[in-house]
Amino acid sequence: MYESSTLAMKNKSIIKRSLKSVWHPCSQMKHYEEQLLIPIEKGRGSWLIDFEGKKYLDATSSWWVNLFGHNNTTIKGFVSKQLNQLEHSMIAGMTHEPVISLSEQLSELTGLGHCFYGSDGANAIEIALKMSSHYWREKGNIKKTKIVYLQNSYHGETLGALSVTDVPIFREHYSQLMQKHLQVDSPDWRLKEPNQSIKEFTSAKVEKVRELFEQKAHVISSFILEPLVQCASGMGIYDKQYLQDIRKLCDEYSIHMIVDEIAVGFGRTGKLFAHQYADITPDFLCLSKGLTGGYLPLSVTLTRDKIYDSFYHRDVRKGFLHSHSYTGNPLACSAALGTLSIFKNNDVMGNNAIKAKKINKLIENHKDLPISQLRNIGMIWAFELNSQVNIQKVVQSCVDNGLYIRPINRTIYFMPSYTINDFEMRHMIKTSEEAIKRHA
Repeated sequence: MYESSTLAMKNKSIIKRSLKSVWHPCSQMKHYEEQLLIPIEKGRGSWLIDFEGKKYLDATSSWWVNLFGHNNTTIKGFVSKQLNQLEHSMIAGMTHEPVISLSEQLSELTGLGHCFYGSDGANAIEIALKMSSHYWREKGNIKKTKIVYLQNSYHGETLGALSVTDVPIFREHYSQLMQKHLQVDSPDWRLKEPNQSIKEFTSAKVEKVRELFEQKAHVISSFILEPLVQCASGMGIYDKQYLQDIRKLCDEYSIHMIVDEIAVGFGRTGKLFAHQYADITPDFLCLSKGLTGGYLPLSVTLTRDKIYDSFYHRDVRKGFLHSHSYTGNPLACSAALGTLSIFKNNDVMGNNAIKAKKINKLIENHKDLPISQLRNIGMIWAFELNSQVNIQKVVQSCVDNGLYIRPINRTIYFMPSYTINDFEMRHMIKTSEEAIKRHA
């Protein structure tokens, strides 16, 4: 009894200290007066564990980063070994083995050339946007500064990334700080008319892009998109034909194609990279989140040799201008090397396909619930809760019963770690099913 009471006091103490000192992201801090923070002491596999020992199945992979679960021994081994060798050195004028090895492996996996490193996803986007515009400037096309982006897109929350992000609350508060670019319709299947086929819907959206390119290609530097899944809009899925057609249009009108795989890269959609479904090669590829398996912040932007070569010059003013203190940090690179080693030494894609089939079978009962648009691609599941369901109570019921979910508006989604086992699958699906039934 004493130990239990002490642990409960520890939970409350951690919450109190956090609310007093930490400004939590994506939060209205006042809401924590009613919906308490979950204080996490440790993680093991698919589970997060609080100071009372209560376990929560992490159905979000902690914002989609922990591909191979928490406290992964392989990734931890890579980081521990590197920690005893070199914690950090700048890579302006220097280099080190982890950043070289990681760059070589990423180049081999993607077919793209030199890697430019950042700290997080938004930073990778900033690099790609700047690099594209700078490239055209070096080529004498100084008017090519506009970027085309999708309705309902999300690419990060720094100012450049926000300027190609279509989230109303951000535009409401920060539009005066952002450049204006060119938005086109989303190919998200949820937006099609009931009597419209996916092919017809996709073709119509592509045609609108063609019309825009026809009019304004001379001022457009790049088209940026999240391939196949617009995650932050509520897991909006679209057809690979859109990627194929946009690639052709970008080639036809001399516009760079920037593919943002920050959320969906490294196997989340069923292929190592989502754009591989369309058998295309982007001009820029942005990676982060799962890159380090959730261990350390790191992002990377890869591009074609043709673009790299345009900056290769004796004049420093013709070089690409971007840096930060921890660029290519060896500890973060070692975590990424650990993550890639798991892919290399295991049939991750094959195992995920088997797990996806099991989850799809388990989730069939959800079709009888007050939900709509149940959908799946790879290791992503999502659906909309009908209006009569109290979503706050559903979330709290899941948390109370050891399942952590974080809906996007009225979209509930599951993006579990690739280490999820049969028991954990059943817990995830059954707990959410019961919560929805209870609060419908």
